[in-house]
Amino acid sequence: MNLEIIKGIMIPFVGTSLGAACVLFMKKNLNRMVQRALTGFAAGVMVAASIWSLLIPAMEQAENMGRLSFIPAVAGFWFGVLFLLLLDTIIPHLHMNSSKPEGPKSSLRRTTMLVLAVALHNIPEGMAVGVVYAGWISGETEITMMGALALSIGIAIQNFPEGAIISMPLCSEGVPKFKALIYGVLSGVVEPMAALLTIAVSELIIPLLPYLLSFAAGAMIYVVVEELIPEMSEGKHSNIGTIMFTFGFTLMMALDVALG
Repeated sequence: MNLEIIKGIMIPFVGTSLGAACVLFMKKNLNRMVQRALTGFAAGVMVAASIWSLLIPAMEQAENMGRLSFIPAVAGFWFGVLFLLLLDTIIPHLHMNSSKPEGPKSSLRRTTMLVLAVALHNIPEGMAVGVVYAGWISGETEITMMGALALSIGIAIQNFPEGAIISMPLCSEGVPKFKALIYGVLSGVVEPMAALLTIAVSELIIPLLPYLLSFAAGAMIYVVVEELIPEMSEGKHSNIGTIMFTFGFTLMMALDVALG
């Protein structure tokens, strides 16, 4: 595995870690308005990445199917949604600003379940990066190194506020700053792991690439609809979540077109 690929799959993890490091320098917790803005931004980036970096390439890869080229995208998308729905059901986790855990009953501490909630939706992001780089490695697709890099950078950008959103509230609940930083960093570890695992089986997945690209898109959209959109809209009415969603969406779209 060459250095460029290693750098590419580590970029999103670095974004999460840098965001988590904000807990060391900022004295106050993020207020709810800022959290909603950052969550909306992350949702916009994920939706744009799902469309431009995953679903459209999936249909392009299946263009030999003619008018039926949408089938891999539809099938993969559904598998991605159902996969995250399954994980949501079998893994105990707790969403930010929520007091009721989801998944099976567990004796895990609140902080652990908060980290698991973030790690849960970092899995499809890592898979998305891995699938795109696997496509580039194969040389049999139209995926370019710059296109793969655009996806890594876009996910890293939206991971930065996610890192802060996990570490700073933990600190406000009494968790020591350094420990809150570690929790934030750990929530992002699953991304390079998922990417590496995907690349490791790249020879097996190339024939299924259109399905796997859309699988990652479905999983990411599930996270946006099930978690991020409700979080950016909760509380007193405000348009900040919607505005930042639009900003994140257009930024990721521009990155993909400019670099891809």
